Amino acid sequence: MVDKIEHCREALGLGSTSEVVRLAISKFNFDRFKPTEKPHRQISVRLTSDMRTMLKRQARTKDSSIGELLRVAIDALADNSNNGKKKAVKKSKR
Repeated sequence: MVDKIEHCREALGLGSTSEVVRLAISKFNFDRFKPTEKPHRQISVRLTSDMRTMLKRQARTKDSSIGELLRVAIDALADNSNNGKKKAVKKSKR
């Protein structure tokens, strides 16, 4: 998962892991998600309160975890970034 996040960060010109996760969440269609079980590694990211609220609601609706929703959103973002999508402008770190 961390490798996929890093790939997306570089491919999309994003400045942080948190930016990748926020983008993945905003672009993913949670209505079509069906949960599965897989082993995973825990990471920490910063989310807006609106995103966290939406993820909690989706997790309850889908009888899933927030982590699983994040994984499928990042997987979808990684798949899309491999399909020749135009790179985003890289933000400079302050």
